[in-house]
Amino acid sequence: MALKATIFKADISITDMDRNYYNDHNLTIARHPSENDERMMLRIIAFIVNAHEHLQFTKGLSDDDVPDLWQKNFSDEIELWIELGQPSEQRIKKGCNQSQHMMIYAYADNSFEAWWKKEQNKLHTRKNLSVFTLPESLAGTLANAVQRSMQIQVTIQDGQMWLTIEGTEVTESVEIAIQKHM
Repeated sequence: MALKATIFKADISITDMDRNYYNDHNLTIARHPSENDERMMLRIIAFIVNAHEHLQFTKGLSDDDVPDLWQKNFSDEIELWIELGQPSEQRIKKGCNQSQHMMIYAYADNSFEAWWKKEQNKLHTRKNLSVFTLPESLAGTLANAVQRSMQIQVTIQDGQMWLTIEGTEVTESVEIAIQKHM
């Protein structure tokens, strides 16, 4: 018998002064059995940074044909394709070709650095691709804050993000600057 996804709820209040975006989102997140808390929280961070009324989680790990998140317009065209981690060159090509813009989010750990050194010259040729990293130390902090039901308050200003996650004291170690690699 196959393992089922674990369901999480996140009520997120976003104040993004960089984009003049102020909204609340009530998300239901299905965590695939092979997905860990660090990766699930990276999906939530990617959602927060790109929050939009049409941005949504996809089947992700359960379906190779779709990204982790995407934003489609009313004509069903993909405006934004978001991948996590270190996707293959074929995956990046697919995302860039099928969307107006593709973004990759990853934790800046040793595996990312090795991947980046190998792929950066090829990636620079993709004009609609952005690669962002978050500090590796943030992965553990976010994973420790995971609960089946979470209240998250977010403020984004001048490229900085401040998170408060209910039940967990969030300190300056969660103050992050998302670094762009392009």
